[in-house]
Amino acid sequence: MAEKLFLEVVTPQQAVVSEEAEIVVAPGSEGEFGVLKGHTTFLTSLKTGTLRYKDANGKERVVFISGGFAEVLPTKVTILAESAERRQSIDVARAQKAKERAEQRLAKKEGIDVARAEAALRRAIHRLGIAGMKR
Repeated sequence: MAEKLFLEVVTPQQAVVSEEAEIVVAPGSEGEFGVLKGHTTFLTSLKTGTLRYKDANGKERVVFISGGFAEVLPTKVTILAESAERRQSIDVARAQKAKERAEQRLAKKEGIDVARAEAALRRAIHRLGIAGMKR
């Protein structure tokens, strides 16, 4: 049985995850990274992506995260995310509408903040991908 570490995923609005985990895999700004108990300490920025972890019972869990920071300690991982949602909390219809809005904005190409529209599109596509994963 694998040793456990404590995982916390927090947004400005709420605590999304607060539980023991066997392994945590997160989308770092320089690439995906994995953490097991006893990992060396580090701090990194995060990009939009999927946080995956195995809970204390060995079941794989996924959480959508959008930006933020991760602090890794030998016995704890803290994710401070701009936004985060467990797979079952993702509103698929809302994500689909956000995707369509971002695509429409990008099609105009004039009078829009392209970087912001592209970021919105990435977030929507990622949410839809996570929601569609096998449960």
